[in-house]
Amino acid sequence: MKKILPVLKVLFSLILGGMMIFGGIKKFDKPAPSPTEIIETVKKGEEVAPNTEILKIKNYVFGMKQTNYFWEFLGFVEILAGVLLISQFFSLLGAIVALPVTINIFLFHLFLEPNEIGELFQMLGLLIINLAIIGFSYKLWKPILINRNILRLS
Repeated sequence: MKKILPVLKVLFSLILGGMMIFGGIKKFDKPAPSPTEIIETVKKGEEVAPNTEILKIKNYVFGMKQTNYFWEFLGFVEILAGVLLISQFFSLLGAIVALPVTINIFLFHLFLEPNEIGELFQMLGLLIINLAIIGFSYKLWKPILINRNILRLS
């Protein structure tokens, strides 16, 4: 079992790191839309989305893109976390940086795409992998949470 955990940690770091880098690079594919793009589409009488569920997703992503910074910032954070994870030396730091991102991605799929069961389980898997990487390094971050010197009153 002691030989399996380090291999599992490396494998998990490579999987999560690769997914983070891939997702981060995709954020830079297209230029940011204008802030009034959806409004103009509605004014023209064109369909924005075929149903309410897809409209929620489009509005959510559009909101991040139209800020002209947040979508790209999210991509940068994903790439940074991915590189840190793949480096192995900084995999714990990468997993900590990636944790809020993987939680948000999972919640996005849970609340905005609940019918996409395959994607939901894939994102749950990434979240579990992220938590496992952090858990594998428990001995490193335990002193940050539990400082026995603070508990001593003498």
